[in-house]
Amino acid sequence: MKNLAIVLAAVAALALAGCEKQDASSGADAARESQPPAAAQSDGNPAAEKAAAEIQGDYMRGIVVEISDDRYEGRGPGSRGDVAARKYLAEQMQALGLEPGAADGGWEQAFDLVGLNSSQPASWTFEGQDKSMTLKQWDQFIVGSGVQESRVSIRDAEVVFVGYGIQAPEYDWDDYKGADLKDKILLMMNNDPDWDPELFGGDTRLWYGRWDYKYLSAARQGAAGAIIIHTAPSAGYPFQVVQTSWTGVQYELPAGDEPRTQVNAWLTEDAARDLVQMAGLDLDELREAAFNRDFKPVPLGVTTSIDMDVELQRVQSANVLGLIPGSDPDLSDEVVIYTAHHDHLGIGTPNDDGDAIYNGALDNATGVAQTLAIAKAIKSLPAAPRRSVLIALVGAEEQGLLGSEYYAANPTFAPGKIAANLNFDGGNIWGHTHDVTFVGLGKSSIDQIATMIAAEQGRVVKPDQFADKGYFYRSDQFSFAKIGVPAMYLDTGTDFVDRPAEWGRQQQDHYTEVNYHQPSDEYDPSWSFDGMVDDALLGYWTGLAIANAAELPTWNPGDEFEAARLEALAAPTE
Repeated sequence: MKNLAIVLAAVAALALAGCEKQDASSGADAARESQPPAAAQSDGNPAAEKAAAEIQGDYMRGIVVEISDDRYEGRGPGSRGDVAARKYLAEQMQALGLEPGAADGGWEQAFDLVGLNSSQPASWTFEGQDKSMTLKQWDQFIVGSGVQESRVSIRDAEVVFVGYGIQAPEYDWDDYKGADLKDKILLMMNNDPDWDPELFGGDTRLWYGRWDYKYLSAARQGAAGAIIIHTAPSAGYPFQVVQTSWTGVQYELPAGDEPRTQVNAWLTEDAARDLVQMAGLDLDELREAAFNRDFKPVPLGVTTSIDMDVELQRVQSANVLGLIPGSDPDLSDEVVIYTAHHDHLGIGTPNDDGDAIYNGALDNATGVAQTLAIAKAIKSLPAAPRRSVLIALVGAEEQGLLGSEYYAANPTFAPGKIAANLNFDGGNIWGHTHDVTFVGLGKSSIDQIATMIAAEQGRVVKPDQFADKGYFYRSDQFSFAKIGVPAMYLDTGTDFVDRPAEWGRQQQDHYTEVNYHQPSDEYDPSWSFDGMVDDALLGYWTGLAIANAAELPTWNPGDEFEAARLEALAAPTE
């Protein structure tokens, strides 16, 4: 593999490359069935091993318990809970001995947000073919403003089915075919074409399959609005996540001159089927037609009007930044960035028990805890790594990766000087695993480092085990990848020690179906932090290897982000 010698040298310097690979035909696998993965088995670097021991479950548990407490009111962007959480996290960084990492010499990189609280109508009527149908808000549709204005009004806009709503020249794919879609309402499928591994990554969802791309794509056509047809498989979550995530105040970075739709909406599959049937068409037949490159937009002969008042709020949140300066005079201007988002959904729609606080314990107090534990370990080294290390606890991730997007546009290190981004979003609360999920495996030279270090732990690195959900484009590493930074998102494995084969996947599916973006995402004393320790250790050793290596990581040749990396490396840094 390209750069393998560099990777081997970097890992060997940390005494992590000297372990012989276990013989798969031996009894090693059977022997470890009831044994937890070793935290670090090599004794070639006692100082680094001693520092690694600082990554402890009790430390992480304390952070999770604190910031997921009701006192922080779900850490909604710009809220008093957000302010309190940021203050607490800066205090933790200071206690660990980190230096303030913001450009102004403080702990916070502040950014402005515009909050849009759309007064969603109780019903939404569509007319055509001498028929009329009215849909119910919450049960059948969720709609919000696409513009930062106090009033949204659409009159008699025609609904057009546009398939996936994708334009991808590299795949010779264009769902629009030059159609005049100005001021139309575009009805579109979720996800991207997934039946051919050579087309849009096959089962692996790309950004083309994400809701934010869909709405942006519609805006580029001059559309008045966009409606995504929800199904649990195509979205990666049930409709209840749409209900809770897109209701109430929605935050955005202040608008520029980018194109925007007036409204953005979701329909349940049943509601979409009824709408299409009213037009005398069949939804399944339309979707079948959209599976082909020659698909063209289909006007439904149905029109709709909608009006909404929008309460605008202007608030401020911040990324909390702590720096560990590098020890090498020639490399300290380069940095490894660890990220985890500190925000959640705040106070929202109450559940059946009357609980309206969306605590965000797993998502993402756990990732914050892991990142701070790694910082604790690195700070306990007798000498800092050669490159600097930045701990970036970013805000407003749940609103569309806004904090990391702001950092990427206003970085404290030039993009070409950012060696890598290691992101933690949702920790393993179920125990030790024989595997670990690397979201983004196969995209960069970080693969080799993480794979070798995981082998030291007695674990196997696997690519995204829920690839159809598009996790690479759903968390903060995406913001860094877009400016060219090689990135790794470590997530929970599925092969749990002393558990049946499907147990781990069942736990994660249950979380998504029941607790994800719900008030029930609360800390539970029964949680095991053993798996979080294992994953944090993998992140610690991987970051150290990158921070001490002679050369920077690279995207694999032909990767979608390679061009951005080459541009960043070529850009002047003064």
